[in-house]
Amino acid sequence: MSGVSGAGKTTVIKLLAGEFNSPFLLFDDYIDQETYPSNMRAWLKDGSDVDLIKTPRLLEALEQLICERRNTRFIFIEESFGKERDSMSRLIDYVILLDPPMELCLARVIRRQIESQCGQSACSISNYLKKYVDHLREIYINVASQVRNNSDLIVQNTVSINNNTEYICDWLKRNTN
Repeated sequence: MSGVSGAGKTTVIKLLAGEFNSPFLLFDDYIDQETYPSNMRAWLKDGSDVDLIKTPRLLEALEQLICERRNTRFIFIEESFGKERDSMSRLIDYVILLDPPMELCLARVIRRQIESQCGQSACSISNYLKKYVDHLREIYINVASQVRNNSDLIVQNTVSINNNTEYICDWLKRNTN
């Protein structure tokens, strides 16, 4: 499952995993201080090479799940970069890109920050918006564009997450072995 921050990846993955009784891995559970280049603005300017984004623990966890897979049709993984990272591409069968309008994604990120940060939300939101305007928006657009080229399904609906999940669930039932 791919998409920019706020696209709904985590929620959709959890719903699909429940529907198919399948395991799942979430990207954010495997990031650390070494995951992203130290200067994301420079990374963007230098061409946005997604292979410079490192998640060895995510790779290891996925490889282990694949080896242990029993009686499950799918393993759902939140991988914002689709098959674009060489380290992950060989392990991914299908890429579903959640691609709602950027303003909807931004609204979801802001709402998430408000709900999780309580009294610190105004400062946190302000800092995020500064980065968003400066370089994050362009990064999101650039990475989504890279992923779009190798996606098996692109979901651009502005319907509810539940409706998108139903649509994806039906697609998976029709289009996968």
